[in-house]
Amino acid sequence: MKSIACAGTISAKGELLLDEPLPQNQPIRVQILILFPESTDSDDLTPTQWNKTVANNPSFAFLNDPEEDIYTLEDGIAVSYKG
Repeated sequence: MKSIACAGTISAKGELLLDEPLPQNQPIRVQILILFPESTDSDDLTPTQWNKTVANNPSFAFLNDPEEDIYTLEDGIAVSYKG
């Protein structure tokens, strides 16, 4: 079976609401695995959890392709923050 990763929310009615549409343009039966956070203190991921999730998501594997590496350290303008 082919797999994809996506995020969503379970509504008060128990309905699964996806953050983005699925890349499927025709009706098809699927199997769904739902992963719940271990802690229910907050519905939102911490920045660390979000970064870890995105870093391990195969949907972003294309970014490892050398053709996607289009910027260098010389691009842009340095920013200094005086706060």
